[in-house]
Amino acid sequence: MAGHPQPRRPAGPPRILPLLLLLLSAAAIIPRGDGQNLVTEDVTVVEGEVATISCRVKNSDDSVIQLLNPNRQTIYFRDFRPLKDSRFQLVNFSNSELRVSLTNVSISDEGRYFCQLYTDPPQEIYTTITVLVPPRNLVIDIQKETAVEGEEIELNCTAMASRPATNIRWFKGNKELTGKSEVEQWSDMYTVTSQLVLKVGREDDGVPVICLVDHPAVKDLQTQRYLEVMYKPQVRVSQNYPVQGLTREGEPLELTCTAFGKPQPTDMRWLRVDDEMPQHVVVSGSNLLISNLNKTDNGTYRCEASNAVGKSHADYMLFVYDPPTTIPPPTTTTTTTTTIPTTITDTTATTEPAVHGFTQLPNSAEELDYGDLSDSRAGEEGAIRSVDHAVVGGVVAVVVFAMLCLLIILGRYFARHKGTYFTHEAKGADDAADADTAIINAEGGQNNSEEKKEYFI
Repeated sequence: MAGHPQPRRPAGPPRILPLLLLLLSAAAIIPRGDGQNLVTEDVTVVEGEVATISCRVKNSDDSVIQLLNPNRQTIYFRDFRPLKDSRFQLVNFSNSELRVSLTNVSISDEGRYFCQLYTDPPQEIYTTITVLVPPRNLVIDIQKETAVEGEEIELNCTAMASRPATNIRWFKGNKELTGKSEVEQWSDMYTVTSQLVLKVGREDDGVPVICLVDHPAVKDLQTQRYLEVMYKPQVRVSQNYPVQGLTREGEPLELTCTAFGKPQPTDMRWLRVDDEMPQHVVVSGSNLLISNLNKTDNGTYRCEASNAVGKSHADYMLFVYDPPTTIPPPTTTTTTTTTIPTTITDTTATTEPAVHGFTQLPNSAEELDYGDLSDSRAGEEGAIRSVDHAVVGGVVAVVVFAMLCLLIILGRYFARHKGTYFTHEAKGADDAADADTAIINAEGGQNNSEEKKEYFI
């Protein structure tokens, strides 16, 4: 009311501390950069480990340094710790540095921590603590424990509760594969699932599939699963005898069939393609034996093997050659003539080319493999035949040489008696009217008959 004096407030003690706090809160925060006297660094730490916070003064003037938490509560004022958290421990204190350690770091400790320097004006700078959390668990789930060759299987690798999100990589043996990842976030944690679709073959049986984690909080974290692949048999036919050479009539032949598969083949049998098996052929398990080959054995022989996955086969093509012929040993022939002695000796031998003795046919999609086989007996036979040819050739050469000599002698004989020969019997009878007159007029008449002689050389 007007005219009534207002009551006076009682005077109290000066509020110095709230004023100081007000001044500090109102002070401008000087950013980190040139001219800033305080220095600190950000800290990255794995959950459960120790983080160290350092507040340093470049140019110390004995000003007070203190450290505050993200809630701006004082952790250390100089070397005194007002905060009742024993995980904070003083590591070093001086006029130029305040260093504090934080043990057993957790996600709740993440944030900004402030370094303050009481100067005029006051300075403040912050450091950020980042907490890394490695994956809690790493698991591979496989769609099928046992797969059949040619099938596609699905594998899933899950990395749970990590921070930041995990990067998952796939490997099959030493070869890196590409998967498809999905990230799920709950609270501040991440769960990553990577999916891999893989088409398997028999070569993948027993090969490890590896799920590898790429994360800054952990190194070499991985898990693996071994593939189990079932496949049909792989069949192969090999020739035991003859080891090398042609399959000839009258000789034996032994074949062996081998088969590998998963599971191991339980049924194996021999048959002849497009014809019945000869009665003299002996089959014992995986072996086939023909003790005495003949032309009627020609054909294709097949070995079949099967297991729970399927059936496959391999073929052997048999061609029986003629038996080797017996030829007498070669001789050396020497031929001598009256003019030129000649000795014919053969120094070269021609070996007949090797002939493929057999052909083995693998599975239907593979090429025919004709192996080059050498036959020692065929080589000996070729050498004997080549020596006989040389002897015959020597005889022919001598005959030709003799005929040439005879032709030369006859030629010289006829060359010496070639020309026209004139006598003196008809001299002077050229102008006679008849034959009688010519005889009378001939020079010398009958008296010269003894002089008319011809000599031949």
